[in-house]
Amino acid sequence: MKRILFILSLVLLLSADVSPQQQYIDKYAPLAVSEMYRSGVPASITLAQGLLESRYGLSRLATEGNNHFGIKCHNWKGKKMYHDDDAKGECFRVYDDPEQSFLDHSDFLRYQDRYKFLFDLKTTDYKGWANGLKKAGYATDPAYPSKLIKLIEDYSLQKYDKMTVLQAEASVPARKVEQSPAKGGSKAAKKDKKRRKNRRSMEEKYVDDTQKEIVASPNRLEADADTKISRDKASETIRFSLSRELRSRNGVPYILSTSGETYASVAKANNLFLKELLRYNDLAAEETLLPGTVVYLQPKKAQTERGLDKYIIAEDGEDLRAVAQRFGVKLSSIRKMNALASGYVPREGDTILLRKAAARKRK
Repeated sequence: MKRILFILSLVLLLSADVSPQQQYIDKYAPLAVSEMYRSGVPASITLAQGLLESRYGLSRLATEGNNHFGIKCHNWKGKKMYHDDDAKGECFRVYDDPEQSFLDHSDFLRYQDRYKFLFDLKTTDYKGWANGLKKAGYATDPAYPSKLIKLIEDYSLQKYDKMTVLQAEASVPARKVEQSPAKGGSKAAKKDKKRRKNRRSMEEKYVDDTQKEIVASPNRLEADADTKISRDKASETIRFSLSRELRSRNGVPYILSTSGETYASVAKANNLFLKELLRYNDLAAEETLLPGTVVYLQPKKAQTERGLDKYIIAEDGEDLRAVAQRFGVKLSSIRKMNALASGYVPREGDTILLRKAAARKRK
């Protein structure tokens, strides 16, 4: 009993002069660093936004809904709560735990087109990210960037942009005794252990050892690649025209149409049947082929590569076939993965899965 009282007294003594802001940072820094490796969002930005948006974890959204970033419902199918924000009684997402909120925040930035330019910045460029968030419309407050930058510099959050998950965990002070994981073989303890293991593996998956930089950017994953075919290796299994440039998206070769071309002429030039080419491009019948259109010359894939798991619709009316063409994924596969009817019309904020649920689970 005396030992327990001593530990409690020590915890109170060590934490008495620690601000709630610093306690928030100590608690969530390893998670923010882990998310930086998974998503490419700087840990300093995640922590600063969390501090600001959740009032360092004390806001109603954070305490009652585990929502640390004020993310609204949109196409959310989970639990919801209502809170006055820009308007009265707005709908916000409710999470089972804060970690889900951090993951959703990273994905919110990673998979929306209006934020993609941010991922061309280095993860150490916190000022560029802060100003870019305002430019992309993340917040209406004109002082939003300066508030983030001040938080980052006041609490030296930029140091986490250069840390590994292990380093971030080691940086947590001894006063964290009060937040030690559950003891024994309980489910909570096993869950905590698994989460820590997953976090520590992130830098192994998403760091380029030759350049020492994070390569989880969706821009890199989505970028097209040159497809070169040597005439010496050409055979009956390679039927593409060798007279024009080929590109590859999601590992599927395609061309960009030029003025005056039709699907029929493209099929003929590449030794394909017209119906075969139309099927590769999710078309039931031939339509006008505008210059600069992506035309796939092989069947598209059933899903995207690891890391590009989903896409968030940018505006109402965006065509689902256009999404399929953009990512080199079969339209039928996207409908099946998302349980969508053939008449489904995407709406702004809808999340479209691009990988199967089993493939998206962390290992």
